Amino acid sequence: QVQLVESGGGLVQAGGSLRLSCAASGNTKSINAMGWYRQAPGKQRELVARIGGGGSTNLADSVKGRFTISRDNAKNTVSLQMNSLKPEDTGVYYCHVVTTWFDYWGQGTQVTVSS
Repeated sequence: QVQLVESGGGLVQAGGSLRLSCAASGNTKSINAMGWYRQAPGKQRELVARIGGGGSTNLADSVKGRFTISRDNAKNTVSLQMNSLKPEDTGVYYCHVVTTWFDYWGQGTQVTVSS
């Protein structure tokens, strides 16, 4: 199993920045892709950004040019640097990892962007 602990959410004004971090523990050798999803009130959970084991990235069109995803394989962490935040970025952000056999989710961290 893999356990995920997220940190870094909070309240920020539009145009501001936040950095989310997720630390994985447990059977980390089985981790392939790591990423972040978000869920706004009344909406479905959506992919924000994903990074493969080799470093290839995939970002949602709505965050390209503003968000950056990175990972540290030695520390088993994945981070999401969010700049130029907009009110529509508000939601609960979930860390997500894909292993050889299962997917795992973090508990979620709230990001609120005020206008």
